Amino acid sequence: MKKISDKSLLLYGLVLLAVLSRLIPHPANFTPVAALGVFAGAYISDRRFWLVPLVAIFVSDIFIGFYHPLAMLFVYSGFAASAVIGRILLLENRNIVLLGGSAVLSATIFFIVSNLGVWLANLYYPLTLAGLVECFVLAIPFFGNTLFGDLFYVACLFGIAEMIQIWVNARSKLSTA
Repeated sequence: MKKISDKSLLLYGLVLLAVLSRLIPHPANFTPVAALGVFAGAYISDRRFWLVPLVAIFVSDIFIGFYHPLAMLFVYSGFAASAVIGRILLLENRNIVLLGGSAVLSATIFFIVSNLGVWLANLYYPLTLAGLVECFVLAIPFFGNTLFGDLFYVACLFGIAEMIQIWVNARSKLSTA
């Protein structure tokens, strides 16, 4: 039987928290799923790091309900992009500017990709230039929540990870002294 590592346990816990955050009442689009993707890209060495936010969103969608497959493909792609952003921008270097930039970039790409998917699914807006503009304009209030959610949860996840690392290093120094 394979032993579950502390890192795996932490990862499962973060995915569970992301799932729960979508199931409890919250402002629209203010969830840690994209931030979890950025975090996974920065910290997970496995090549499948991009699956972490997708697992969280898929499991929560089982409870919330699935929707138009094309729209889902674009939403899921937006979350996978958050993990790629974390990998590209934060794997080697982490500072406040890169963390904030990653959150802003993640929210922006998610906004563009997910709304393009909603428009292409032809659920609410006609497949015209006017329909595309209407889709994006009406989604602007959701972008604010996405942006603030990504900034908040990126700060929380990376801040907690840094505090844990400081604590582990301090304990290590105490035990060798």
